[in-house]
Amino acid sequence: MSESNQNAIFGIRPVIEAINAGKQLDKVLVKNGLEGDLIQELKDLIRRKRIFVQYVPGEKLNSITSQNHQGVVAFAAQIEYYELEEVVTAALEGDKAPLFLVLDGVTDIRNFGAIARSAECAGVNAIIIPAKGSAQINSEAIKSSAGALHFIPIVKVPSLRSAIFYLRDSGIRIIASSEKAKHMMYKVDMTPPTAIVMGSEDKGISPENLKFVDEMVKVPLSGKIDSLNVGVAAALVMFEAVRQRIFDDMFSDEE
Repeated sequence: MSESNQNAIFGIRPVIEAINAGKQLDKVLVKNGLEGDLIQELKDLIRRKRIFVQYVPGEKLNSITSQNHQGVVAFAAQIEYYELEEVVTAALEGDKAPLFLVLDGVTDIRNFGAIARSAECAGVNAIIIPAKGSAQINSEAIKSSAGALHFIPIVKVPSLRSAIFYLRDSGIRIIASSEKAKHMMYKVDMTPPTAIVMGSEDKGISPENLKFVDEMVKVPLSGKIDSLNVGVAAALVMFEAVRQRIFDDMFSDEE
């Protein structure tokens, strides 16, 4: 069995039992056209628990395992996932202004790991990712994060737009990083409770999410290449927020 399949669970009943036992799953693969009472029970359970599911050809499942998978293969999570409401409430009750990171379409595993490492070092309260269209959090991602993915809360949500709405309703300012922004990151106040949104390198932040942000910022660039690696850009914006907060605390102490 390959490394990527070491956390796989095969069969309808074993997957149902794993979910009922509270085991966190990254995703569930279900064979196209699979029917029956037991598979319907699994589908209902997946929907209630908001677990990411993909419907795939049987050949896909056969390529994963030669075992009797009964048309269902699930992958157990290698980290603990947190609820959005849980991390927001805890952060707002803390002594410092919360700082969140929202990743929209960051699918490269090494970039994701590097971003998580920077976020943990920056004291980010949580990283929020979509259930669909995000990097798989596997052993390579954990290695790339230097273990940071074991320490920083990761929140996986069905809809980033809904998550952004919830953050805004909770009094958290939404700051998007985009090369299309008018303002440099130094010009925008990130000392209040803030969530920084980063998009993928090829598509950026999706338009449906971008229209709900409070402010857009950009990293100043002077070279011929007009964009940065998303991991580098994310680190720069996060640590600009850290820099602003350090100076804000310094001046507050002098008053």
